[in-house]
Amino acid sequence: MEATPKMKVEVWSDIMCPFCYIGKRNYEAGLKQFADSKNIEIEWKSFQLDPTIPQDKVITESTYQYLANSKGMSYEQSVQMHNSVVETAKKAGLEYNFEKSVVANSFNAHRMIQLAKTKGLGDAAEERLFFAYFTEGKNFGNTEILIELGNDIGLTEAEVHTALTDDSYAYKVRQDIQEAQQLGVRGVPFFVFDRKYAISGAQPPEAFLETLEKSFTEWRKENPSSTFEVSNGPSCSTDGICE
Repeated sequence: MEATPKMKVEVWSDIMCPFCYIGKRNYEAGLKQFADSKNIEIEWKSFQLDPTIPQDKVITESTYQYLANSKGMSYEQSVQMHNSVVETAKKAGLEYNFEKSVVANSFNAHRMIQLAKTKGLGDAAEERLFFAYFTEGKNFGNTEILIELGNDIGLTEAEVHTALTDDSYAYKVRQDIQEAQQLGVRGVPFFVFDRKYAISGAQPPEAFLETLEKSFTEWRKENPSSTFEVSNGPSCSTDGICE
């Protein structure tokens, strides 16, 4: 039996991007209000905001100091900026603890996400990694931590090791990043609806709902449903039985 086709929403995102987690929550809130939500599938795409962070080195500076140094601002400005993000996250029902977060290169985390996607666990991987980074303050640059987080969503230690050593998953990460460049993506989160409409940034749930409705209406015209939800009542069958 063929699977019922679904409209795809692709999301370019980085685990260390605070607005990506907020965008995920706002998208989910919009999707919850969408009548045809069961006909939507999401695919998470890899993106790196700062690929220059060393992968084999422990970063000791705080998230506040890291942003201050990388953006050429004062430490106080960085703290103020992060506090503003914390308040925005609260409105989406999220708890951010930047004082605990660990600066790390997200490449290996993306490799694990790519493997998780092959098992239908892409969304679960994104959620677990976001929560680990922003709320729990876990270092996803640490292999043992990645194994732990992978186990939490149903991946085995061997599978996580495969993701981190098999070049095919690294290739998929780079392929997503290259595709983002080709699409002109300059920041994340970046949501693409059926390759026709896009939302850049963590916009409110209403914006996601509106775009879902618009894109799905067009998609449905091109992909008419071949299945029906049947509500049964009294009827007569072809064998002459009425009940």
